[in-house]
Amino acid sequence: MLVLLRIRQFVLIEELELRFEPGFNVLTGETGSGKSILVDALALVFGQRVTSEVVRPGAEEAEVQALFDVTSSPQLMAKLSEAGLGMDGELVIRRVVHKSGRSRAYVNGRVCSAKELCELTRELADITSQHESVALVDPRTHLEYLDRFAGLCGQAAGESEAEGACERSSLARAVEAVRGLDEQIAQLAARERDRHEREAFLRYQLETIDSVAPETGELEKLSDELLRLKHGEKLRSTATRVTAFLDGEDGGACDALGRLAGELAAGAAIDERLRSAATEVEQCWNVLAEVSRELGQYRERLEVNPSRLEEIQARLFRLEKLARAHGPTLAGVFSTRERLAAELEAFARAEARLPELATEREAALAKAAILARRLSKARHEAAKRLAKAIVGELGELGMNGARVCVEVSGRPPKDGEPVVDGARLGAAGIDRVSLLLAPNPGGEPRPLGQIASGGELSRVLLALRRALATSGQTERRAGIVVLDEIDAGVGGETADRIGRAVASIAGERQVLCITHLASIAAYADAHFVVTKTVSTESTTSTALMVEGATRIAELARMLTGARNGTTERAARDLLTAAKRTRSRTAKAA
Repeated sequence: MLVLLRIRQFVLIEELELRFEPGFNVLTGETGSGKSILVDALALVFGQRVTSEVVRPGAEEAEVQALFDVTSSPQLMAKLSEAGLGMDGELVIRRVVHKSGRSRAYVNGRVCSAKELCELTRELADITSQHESVALVDPRTHLEYLDRFAGLCGQAAGESEAEGACERSSLARAVEAVRGLDEQIAQLAARERDRHEREAFLRYQLETIDSVAPETGELEKLSDELLRLKHGEKLRSTATRVTAFLDGEDGGACDALGRLAGELAAGAAIDERLRSAATEVEQCWNVLAEVSRELGQYRERLEVNPSRLEEIQARLFRLEKLARAHGPTLAGVFSTRERLAAELEAFARAEARLPELATEREAALAKAAILARRLSKARHEAAKRLAKAIVGELGELGMNGARVCVEVSGRPPKDGEPVVDGARLGAAGIDRVSLLLAPNPGGEPRPLGQIASGGELSRVLLALRRALATSGQTERRAGIVVLDEIDAGVGGETADRIGRAVASIAGERQVLCITHLASIAAYADAHFVVTKTVSTESTTSTALMVEGATRIAELARMLTGARNGTTERAARDLLTAAKRTRSRTAKAA
């Protein structure tokens, strides 16, 4: 619901703030007072393209702000939250236009482009004015209207989504499954196209590693062996000298310690106080004797082999080169080999997986096709009923003889998209819907944007929403329906019918209607009067909410142009009758 509209330095408006009511809001005023300027300002909020001409003469920039209460639309709140906009149930849109023609848009304080603004606010308004409509002339909305009329999307009043049949939700899930399989197939097919070249590369890399055949811990082991071979003579010489010292041919340290250990043992037999020293010297003798034995064996095993040295150096060079290419360590080489082998194996699995995916995709498409055909059949059947319902409502709104055609046709195929019966399959099915109108008898129905005037568009929108309401598919949304020129060429009883019709749809969605007819304005919940003040220096438009006697005076002016006791009594009677009619309608509902 539009709560507040604030306008500054916009065309004829210097400064204006309007607070709207739920339900039926009406704008009235003399011809040329600036009523449509308010609609243009509101359209700016929804991303309409602008020029510098909207900036009031003498001002640097024009600004329009709108505050919406969107708590009645969980879908819109979720959409805005996904877009990264803070969402507490209020939506603030601000649009600034510089006199140079540049414009900036802000949504809940965040800067966004006009294109983003259009997308974010697409469901916030239906504006019919000056041969344009934010929603009604957009063919993308026609399918939504038809599906809602037929009860094919969303739910009927009072039902939860689980209770209401939702053909489109089922189809959307089926189409998503097809697209998911298409994506997998495309990815595998892309890999398959590069497969031979990639496989050759992977095999080459694996052969490079396997030809060296590194072993765990091999690099460290060979490095140790290399060090021993490089210093073999020095190590042998050291072992020889130590062995000679400990156990030489002419007697060494071990023999001397052995003799001393024996003497101390003999002494300990005489004096027990020597027992400890005797034991320790004997232990030293045993240790050194073992060291001498081990060094002898080490010297015998020690290899001094120039050819082995060259062999190890060559092996280490290959291992280090492999590590630099695939490592940087041998552990890294092993990880790389596992990854290469896994990728090579994946190619083999993909070759077998493609036929499986193709079979799954065929089954998923067949399921989606059944749902799409069922949905298309329901649309074709509902299209005639909707056209008939709109024609009936248009007759009540003064457009007798108008012809309406709700045309359901297949969506043209597009490369890369699934096709059913020659039509492109999407989340909403295989159909595109066009609402065509011949406003006068004998004319051929044509698209609304090509043929309908602003007033006719307003009445078509009104008739459409009445048809939806009478079908039981009520729609409570967060936005506003703006009707301009809806009273063009009508009067009398037809005007009264239009007023009742506008009041009826205001029960499901907020309405802002511009009219010159008192019989329409009398049905409004809130009445705003637009006035224009002309001075020698400037022209200014403003608007004010009227109630009580002031509203009676405005209705009297609209009736005859004169304000006197007679016209005011007529205005009061008109207002009373409208309230009585609305009350009866509400009780009947």
